[in-house]
Amino acid sequence: MSTIKLVLSYDGTDFHGWAAQPGVRTIQGVLEDALGRLLGEPPRLSVAGRTDAGVHAEGQVSSFVAPDDLDVARVRRMLNGLFAPELVVLRATSAADGFDARHSATGREYRYRIETGELPSPFTARFVWHRPGRLALGPMRRAASLLNGEHDFASFCRVPEPPASTVRVVRRFTVSMAVDRLEVRIVANGFLHQMVRSLVGTLVAVGEGRLEADSMPGILAAHNRAAAGPVAPPHGLALVRVSYGKSRGSNLHL
Repeated sequence: MSTIKLVLSYDGTDFHGWAAQPGVRTIQGVLEDALGRLLGEPPRLSVAGRTDAGVHAEGQVSSFVAPDDLDVARVRRMLNGLFAPELVVLRATSAADGFDARHSATGREYRYRIETGELPSPFTARFVWHRPGRLALGPMRRAASLLNGEHDFASFCRVPEPPASTVRVVRRFTVSMAVDRLEVRIVANGFLHQMVRSLVGTLVAVGEGRLEADSMPGILAAHNRAAAGPVAPPHGLALVRVSYGKSRGSNLHL
């Protein structure tokens, strides 16, 4: 048996997230169903980031175990024929023995985009959060800098099932602005459920003056979701890259 690695790009608007669920359309669900028709039975897909409903991906990575004689080029052609352009297999390759898309990953990078202009654009509305009005960039950057490093992010996520840890290492957290578009990028060793959207919502509250930038250490110490800002909507978020190997963030790749 061999391990197959898929690099995926998708518009998550009309999917109910990654994880297979009965009665709803999910990315894992449609992929496993299609691969099952090719292989005779559905494989169990591992994934680097379990994106929520409405969240997008430019460089998602998934893997599955398949017979040694599986033609990976055929897999790519079949899946793109069925699902492109909504869901695209950028690459399909044979991976090293023991590779697992989730457990072998050493870092993930997410991007969140916010439009601050008066009116939304019909050409970007599915992929950005339209939030009209200026945001204070300096305080947002200060808040982001205080969230870099290793912390317990329990205040910025849904409570996980015990005994799961809520400690993560944020390696890079940047906020940039170009004309009316604000972009947040976060690189970490891993993310908790709704962590990125909670961090973005908290930064927006800082940019609006509803939270102080220097309140971030206190929010972290509270270990309480109610201490942080609101959760940003899903459609502005995309998983951009996944890293594998010993890199601490500088070797992110697809």
